[in-house]
Amino acid sequence: MAERLRLCSGSDAIRKFQRAGWSVMRQRGSHVMLVKSGYEYTLSIPQHDELGPGLLRKLVR
Repeated sequence: MAERLRLCSGSDAIRKFQRAGWSVMRQRGSHVMLVKSGYEYTLSIPQHDELGPGLLRKLVR
């Protein structure tokens, strides 16, 4: 059974991804870019008060 994602703010999501090994590369406007060595992808996380479950699911994938 799929586990439901909790809603969180952009800054909370950044902290959680940093604990998972991602690091902040840069910030442009309200979006923070995260990178992780060994991955070719860059995560772009908006600094909103609340991130929707669809965006969180997509970032985790």
